[in-house]
Order: sequence, then structure tokens, then C-alpha cells
Amino acid sequence: MNGDSLQTSRPSLLSSVLPEMRLSYWFCRLICQWTCVLLLKARVFGRHHFPARGGVLLVSNHQSFMDPVLVTMALYREGNYMARDTLFENKWFRRLIVFLNAYPIKRGTADMVAIKETMRRLKEGRVVAAFPEGTRSRDGRIGPMFAGLATVAKKVKAPIVPTLIDGMERAWPRHRKFPGLGNVVIEYGKPITAEEYADMTPDELTEEIRRRIIEMQTRWHRRVPARRLQWFETEAPSVHGSQAGT
Repeated sequence: MNGDSLQTSRPSLLSSVLPEMRLSYWFCRLICQWTCVLLLKARVFGRHHFPARGGVLLVSNHQSFMDPVLVTMALYREGNYMARDTLFENKWFRRLIVFLNAYPIKRGTADMVAIKETMRRLKEGRVVAAFPEGTRSRDGRIGPMFAGLATVAKKVKAPIVPTLIDGMERAWPRHRKFPGLGNVVIEYGKPITAEEYADMTPDELTEEIRRRIIEMQTRWHRRVPARRLQWFETEAPSVHGSQAGT
């Protein structure tokens, strides 16, 4: 399997990139790309599935603090991110993440302000990345997902791109303060269009998104034995939904 190059936003492509991206944002992304390639051996697959324009809800599993960077760094478009409200308490860090298009959400509640902001950004034609597990995985399993994002998608009728991150649970496990070397894969699945999910309930749509992400992870673990985690050999990947984390 050959991954797409992460070096997509080089100066020779500025004319096609900058209409969708601020120059300062592009420069930050370029630094992130090289860091992830050198440190994490990051590779991206399925980028051709990602819509070139219009509002898109990118829904991914959650393995580390670097996930927002990883899921958008190979795109030609700026990403927008929901981040827990406590990350905005430090004014310097708040300035950085606001510059990177993050906005706060209160964990464990139906945050109507964040929901309305998500809808607004999708209606404006932006890419919004979200991690509906609500917490980082402890062992790489893809846990249950909250259905709130599916409700938002149905109201806005935005396409949903199921996205897999695999390998960050080893490069940056929860007990470590900083990431180490890794072998990370990011894969974009085929979009789920508004027509496809029109008759689904939010719970059904959420489960379909999760199923597709699990399917991508299972395929990687079956084809590349070195990527397999301890639990993969002892349980059916299609039902590993009881993973709990905080």
C-alpha cells in the first residue's frame, strides 16, 4: 500500500493552496508535515476521497493530543477543530489554537454554543475535524462514539469523511508526557453523503461511521502484522466497542 506524500503544500503549489489557506497557516502546516514525517514516519492514504470544497465533517478515532494535526496536515484546506474548553485557559496557548481555528467545547455536556459554532462553520464551507469518542484510547481500540455530531451533520447535510489514525497509541501512549518515534497511518474513507444517511437516525449514523473506521483499522492490522496490538489476536475487531477511557 503506497501512501500519499505529505509534502503537498510546497512553494511550487502556492497558487493552488493559498486560495484555501492563509500563508501563515500554510507555513505552520509545512513544519508539522516535516515533523510528523521525520518523527512518526506518518503516511496518508485515501486523500482523493476528501471533498475539494464545501463544508465537510471529518470524523476520526482519537489516540493522542496530535490527532488534530495528523488528520488535516495533508489536506489543501484549513482545518477547524473542537477542543475542550480547559485548553483555552492559558492565554498564550489560547492564541495559538484560535489561530489554528480551534473553538471550545465543554466535555460531558450538550454544549449548544459549540454545536451552533460547528453548524456555522460547516455552513460557511469549512472542514471541521471532530473526535466523537470524547477521550484518547488507552490501547488503540476504537471506543463508543457520541451521537451529537451525527445530529449536527443531518441538520447541515454535510458530507462525513470517516478517518482512521493508527499507530499513535504506540508513539504517544497516555502515560507519556511527550511523543516518541512511531509508524503512523492516516486514512480517509469514502465520504458518507447526506443522501446516504438521510434515512438513518443519529445513533445509526454514528454507528456506521464507527463501523467504517474499525473496518479500516482491521484491514491494516490484518495486512501488516507489525501493526497489530495485543487485543487484536484475541477478540473480533468488529465488536471491540467496549473500550473505556477517561
